[in-house]
Amino acid sequence: MTAPRIYMVAAEASGDLLARETVEALKELSPHTKFAGIGGGELAKVGIVSPIDVSPLSIVGIFDGLKIYGTVLKLVDAAVADIIAFNPDTVVLVDSWGFMIRIAERLKEQAPQIKIVKLVGPQVWATRAGRAKKLAAVVDHLVCLHAMEVPYYEPFGLPVTVMGSPALSRTDKGDGAKFRGQYGFSDTAKLLLVLPGSRPSEIRRVAPALIEAAKLTKEKFPEVHVVILPAASIREPFLEQFPYVTEWATITDTDQSGPDAMAAADYALACSGTVTSELAVQGTPFQVAYKAGWMTWAIARFFLYKPTHITLLNIAADDTEIAPEYLQTTLRPDVMSEEAVRILKDEAARYAQIDAQNKALSRMGEGDEKASKIAARAILRVASNG
Repeated sequence: MTAPRIYMVAAEASGDLLARETVEALKELSPHTKFAGIGGGELAKVGIVSPIDVSPLSIVGIFDGLKIYGTVLKLVDAAVADIIAFNPDTVVLVDSWGFMIRIAERLKEQAPQIKIVKLVGPQVWATRAGRAKKLAAVVDHLVCLHAMEVPYYEPFGLPVTVMGSPALSRTDKGDGAKFRGQYGFSDTAKLLLVLPGSRPSEIRRVAPALIEAAKLTKEKFPEVHVVILPAASIREPFLEQFPYVTEWATITDTDQSGPDAMAAADYALACSGTVTSELAVQGTPFQVAYKAGWMTWAIARFFLYKPTHITLLNIAADDTEIAPEYLQTTLRPDVMSEEAVRILKDEAARYAQIDAQNKALSRMGEGDEKASKIAARAILRVASNG
């Protein structure tokens, strides 16, 4: 039997990380597999160097996307051409709905012999359930995060594998004591962690409120130490936009382990995203902030989005608010800082939120194996049945 040929496509930071983890699992299960792909620094770590730059795709919002629509189409064409040139048995399209569905549609037309696996499906349980039918028409298999997604695809006959949340599979507990020692914080010092986002649009729209909330928390509760953990992808623009934060906060080194910082923190202010599940895994209570463009928000909230909350942990808890959410008009630093001070000063309230987070996490887990290994097994099944 010849070695499988697999082409990975990831368009943004979270997908790039999951793609890298999946490739590692694939190599463990099938060491002779041949790989190529499109992505970023994470895929490069496993020897897959992207032939095209997909950084323009790291955007959020309907109208942000329209601004670069022409660029998206050019990148789709370039991606499809490179995939066909590699002639894989299977293409794995990771997250990033708009970009990936276009690639899938073109591949189905131009190279129907190539099997297509979608790794992470659209949030059909939250918005646009019709995307299930559209996806089923152009891909051969879906690897999704949660069992609640499966019924949406059953009417269309799309085979589905549930892998669970990748954030929950990254369960290595951070070393909080190591982090505190490295940055000179005592074991009893109160640490407030700020996670300002990983996309340029989040640094523009969300980070200012998070930074102001942290500053107000420091003013109200001087004993607290503020630690800011900018994602590597936005570190430079973050430092350019907020050069003054070093006067009252510590900015982590680029090579600092995120799990260590999360494990060390007593509380966190976080931009909405997969990082919220990672915080919960580390046992850190947090609040969530988010702000989209107003037209994007209005369309999503009033016409598309079904749950009351946007944080997966809250949705898993029967759509109740375990972690406070501050969105759009409620994104107010004064209110956010009041909640931060309350939790930092009230140990009973802090542990109550941690307990509630743990219960929600237990509902988000799907199996004993790591999500990336479950995904890898599904991908190999598709490749071997090609």
